[in-house]
Amino acid sequence: MATFAPELTDRLAWPGRTQAVRMAELRGAPTLLLFGCASSAWTRQRLDDISRLLRRHGGAINAAALLAPRFDSERDPRSLQRIQSEHALTYPVALDADWVAWQQFGIESWPTLVLLDVDGRERRRVVGAGPVAELAELIQGLLAEAPQAPAKPKPTDSGQRSLAPELPLSFPTALVVTANKLYLADTGHHRILECDLNGRILRQFGSGAYDFLDGGASVAAFRRPQGLALQRETLFVADTGNHALRRIDLLSGEVATLCGNGESPSQAGTAMIDQPCGLQASPSHLYVAMSGDNRICAYDLSRGALETIAGSGNFAINDGSGIFAAFAQPTALALRQDVLYVCDAAGSAIRALYLRDQRVQTLVGQGPYDFGQVDGPRSIARLQWPRAIALDPHDPLLWIADAGNDRICTLRLGGGMVSQHNLPQRLHHPGGIACAQDALWIADSGAHAVLRLDNRDGTLRHVPVGE
Repeated sequence: MATFAPELTDRLAWPGRTQAVRMAELRGAPTLLLFGCASSAWTRQRLDDISRLLRRHGGAINAAALLAPRFDSERDPRSLQRIQSEHALTYPVALDADWVAWQQFGIESWPTLVLLDVDGRERRRVVGAGPVAELAELIQGLLAEAPQAPAKPKPTDSGQRSLAPELPLSFPTALVVTANKLYLADTGHHRILECDLNGRILRQFGSGAYDFLDGGASVAAFRRPQGLALQRETLFVADTGNHALRRIDLLSGEVATLCGNGESPSQAGTAMIDQPCGLQASPSHLYVAMSGDNRICAYDLSRGALETIAGSGNFAINDGSGIFAAFAQPTALALRQDVLYVCDAAGSAIRALYLRDQRVQTLVGQGPYDFGQVDGPRSIARLQWPRAIALDPHDPLLWIADAGNDRICTLRLGGGMVSQHNLPQRLHHPGGIACAQDALWIADSGAHAVLRLDNRDGTLRHVPVGE
């Protein structure tokens, strides 16, 4: 027999709202309660899934998300406001800082969706991030049971759900810099920009619509693209929200899909396309960090085939060869000769994948639940949710965007030290970096800005993209 869901605890914080959400507000319509973690790729997928269902069913269903902190940086309520803006959420999100609501509902893992009927009784739990079509069927079943009733006001996020339209950038992430061009994933605006090195926008790829469309530069559409790689006149895009790999022909401006269906994770060759994030290109392959599947994949550019080269799919930090290794939400890659460096975000780790034998070695990091801010030898150094890496073209250095600590640091390769690079201003959750033109280019995602750190004199300046 279905039981009534408990009242939501008063210990929840609801950023952007003057009053807490009560169960009485949710009754009268089928409701989705999401229990998750803001840094989890699977939770973020479920946030988007709920938004799709709300758009599909209008005011016929309710939703709320209760997010518990995995990292220290997630205990700041402003981190939830960033999530709300980044995903343009129209439903309320709460910070469950002490995991009280999780205990109330007996939640054991993230993400978990609790489905309530119109009377507030729990009818189903869905653990993990499965296909949105399955979730849609469950919602349809609850709607079929619901009696027709007069519409009532829905609980919505009364804070700023999205960015002001006049902001030139929205949560920028991946960067590619050439001798005279800057390519940028303007993630929150669902588009790719081609700029000169002073930030003047030359071309925009993608209409800005939250969609999945191939075609010309002004017609094509992306969903939260977060990875870029350039090879000659082709710009490859990790279209994260569409679970797809895309290709932009820079000569014609045409956007085409290499693999992925735009709806949900899908099989392609021997690999699963599940929230591709980081990209690196060699003459023969496009290497992909699958943040939703915890694997590293390679797309053969001549055969058009995708295969897994490392990672079991388990969420862990395990060294080994090929599928006997394990990653924890890899988000970025850097390639030098036959070594692919991997930024393992949820593992707070930096890994090395040796392509000749597919052997994986952990350079920094102790495990997915061991994080912090500690410089020094690799054996004691600690990071917190690093999101991007870049190789220095002149020195054996790997630059790291240590997003959870709002800083940039370096790892000296060959057994060296992790060191913080002191900047004249505070960063805000940096999500992308690139080394080129004697500078470090930084996508300061939380500040919706691009910065340029001059390696010669150490000056840091704002790159006015689109301003």
